[in-house]
Order: sequence, then structure tokens, then C-alpha cells
Amino acid sequence: MSKRVISINRLFGSNGRNIGKALSEELGIHCYDKDLIQIASKEQGLPYEELLKVDEKRASQWRYPLEEPAQMESQYRFYPMNDVLFQAQQDIIRFIAKREECIFIGRCAGQILGEDCLKVFIHAPFEYRVQVAAKRMEIPERDARTYVKKADKERRSFYEYFTDEKWMDMSTYDICIDSSRFTKEQIVKMLKVAYESMGA
Repeated sequence: MSKRVISINRLFGSNGRNIGKALSEELGIHCYDKDLIQIASKEQGLPYEELLKVDEKRASQWRYPLEEPAQMESQYRFYPMNDVLFQAQQDIIRFIAKREECIFIGRCAGQILGEDCLKVFIHAPFEYRVQVAAKRMEIPERDARTYVKKADKERRSFYEYFTDEKWMDMSTYDICIDSSRFTKEQIVKMLKVAYESMGA
């Protein structure tokens, strides 16, 4: 492995994205998240807002995900936009991983890169994640509970559809951390040590 790369998969409300951003600042490397959609949008010539709607979501088997003229263009007509976005992001992730040391958030990056990255899974108990989501989104906990369940279901379906692996199978990750047990700073320190040991 020529470049040190970390992929972070996460349960909604576990603060996995925030941990990834903090780790990137600590290490001085780029953290790729929704910017992968922006790159895919430019490369495919498709509207960013429309791709955002299908990001980390499996396509419905009953209908196209977008009521969008681009979906009817000849090169996309027989492929749900979810699949188009995933294929584009897959190519982008592989290209970036060869070019630079970095962190990828979600989007099955760990399974796309395989042994060429450190695969991290950030999780936390359901009620903890509900509280995080309620605070972040400024909504009642009862609404946050529904939202977290929906987000978990969508991410699980997306991950298992595109990887043929179980989303919650901890054996497929190198490091699994319960973010409710540690501060963000403590987790960043742990992952920094793991990053610095890569290739040693």
C-alpha cells in the first residue's frame, strides 16, 4: 500500500463524520465526504442536487429515483441514478486513494479499497444516537428516533446491496469504536496512532 488511507463507516448519530473531519485536521490530510458527489456531478454532467437525493441509498426496484430529464438520457436510461452515482464514486475513490493519503466517509470506501485502507466503524447505542440527532437537527426526540431508524435502514440497504456483505458484521472492519464511551479527542488520538502505524 503506497498511500495511507482510512475509511470510516458509521451509524447515524454516532458522530462518525465529525470524528473523520477532526482526524483529517489532526493529520493534515483531506477528508472526502459529500465532495465525492460534487466530483461525480462534474464528471457525469449531472445536477449535484439530484445526485444528493440518491447518495448512500439503494435504488427502488419499482421506480427510478429521480424525476429528472437526465435519467432519460440514453447513457442512463436503463440504470437507476443510484447505480450511476455509486459507479462514479467507486472510480473516484480508487483514483484518489492512489494519489494521496486521505480519509473517506461512508460510500462503501472500505470495501471498494479492500486491504488498501484501514477500515473503521463508528457506532453507539441507539438512544445515545437519538439524543445526538435530536440536538443536531433541533427536533423532538420522538422524531429523531424515527429519523435514526430510517437512516440506519437506508445505509444498511445501500451497503449490503453494493458490497454483498453485512453492514453490522464487525469482522469486516479493522477497528470498531463505540463513540459513546470516549470523547471525540480520545477517538482521534486512537485513530492517529493507528494511522501512523500503517505501513510500519
